[in-house]
Amino acid sequence: MISEQSWADAQLLWDYHQMHHEPRPCSVAIGLGSHDLGVAETTAELYKRGMMPLIVFTGATSPTTQDRMPRGEAVHYRERALELGVPSAAVLVEPNARNTGQNISFSKALLEEAGADLTSVLLVSKPYEERRTYATACKLWPEVDFVSASTPMPFDDYIESIGNARLVVDMLVGALQRLVLYPEQGFMTRQPVPAPVTEAYIRLCKSGFTSRLVAGND
Repeated sequence: MISEQSWADAQLLWDYHQMHHEPRPCSVAIGLGSHDLGVAETTAELYKRGMMPLIVFTGATSPTTQDRMPRGEAVHYRERALELGVPSAAVLVEPNARNTGQNISFSKALLEEAGADLTSVLLVSKPYEERRTYATACKLWPEVDFVSASTPMPFDDYIESIGNARLVVDMLVGALQRLVLYPEQGFMTRQPVPAPVTEAYIRLCKSGFTSRLVAGND
């Protein structure tokens, strides 16, 4: 069981992790691979709204996706986007990235190789990975403007769509820990963390939501 306090704390982290950007037309969208096929669906919807002429789906496989997406996250994302009506010529696949930094740097290299003219990038990720993705992209690719997007969905609905509440809360906690640690290691830009968010994070860690923490840094 998840206590009422832990639910409230998780909701606070959920809200913080989202950048609350308004989607606007960009040169390209990068859809970051994960277990959540909704990223591909949201990217396809944004394409059909005219938000970008080109999409890059990026991601290999991970322990959480190798069974559901054996051909690789980016490949499965592309297949879903094509099912939803995105033309094949509008989608590039980056199949090798295994973390957020590689998602950005490998996609950047692929787009440069393709000769794409870029001034702005629409980053499409899971809702609770928006801020981490944005901070990583700003660090690794400072010469373009970034807009963050994800599937617009209340916290309770997202948990229902995943089917594992504890896993989602663990992910929220792990994502926040990385936002604090990784700027010191040069992996992303520093993001301000309000005191109530930090306090909620500490309570969730004490309540045992620690499976996604970086080892030795909790």
